Order: sequence, then C-alpha cells, then structure tokens
Amino acid sequence: MLFIEYPKCSTCKKAKKWLDEHKIEYTNRHIVEDNPTYEELKKWYKISGLPLKKFFNTSGILYREMNLKDKLPNMSEVEQLRLLSSNGMLIKRPLIVKDEEILIGFKEDKWAEALL
Repeated sequence: MLFIEYPKCSTCKKAKKWLDEHKIEYTNRHIVEDNPTYEELKKWYKISGLPLKKFFNTSGILYREMNLKDKLPNMSEVEQLRLLSSNGMLIKRPLIVKDEEILIGFKEDKWAEALL
C-alpha cells in the first residue's frame, strides 16, 4: 500500500498516526519530492471512480493563487491531469493507493471501512 503525503500537513500526520495505531503497513512517499506522474494520476483517477476535481487540493494556497476554481471547469481531463502532475501541492492529500482502491484525504470512517 502506498501512502502519499506532505509531511508538514497536519491531516497527513493524523492519517499516518491512524495507520500506525492500526498496524497497517505502507510505503511512504513525499508528494512534493516524488510527485505522482501523469500516468499514475490517470490510472488512479480511473480506479477511484471519483470526479477529477476531488484530486485537487482546493484549500491549498497554490489552488487559490492559480484561480483554479474558475479555470478547472473549462479544462479538459488531460489538461487537469497534466496540471496535477506538475506540482504535488495541487493534489489533495493524503492519498492511499492500495490495489484497486484509492482514498483521497483522511476520513477515518472511510479508511476504517477500506483498510481494516
């Protein structure tokens, strides 16, 4: 299982603590130092069944600075995936990739259902 995080993010810290408390093994990946590629994001998006907008860190500074709230609706899927793959700070985190399961953001009930 892959745990993609930004170590300074408080939600990521909380999620990591939860994983450790439940003795769930994972491989850690720093979202900025090792940003997901276009191909990875495309695959995860398809597996997740979620709207692509859910992959964006809508509360992030970069999202607001780039005015993505207004730009995303006019961008193609390919353009959005390229944008996400260009900067890890645009991606909602933490992100769990486990077989055919993708978890975005930390929601304890959803994580418990999927991982316990």
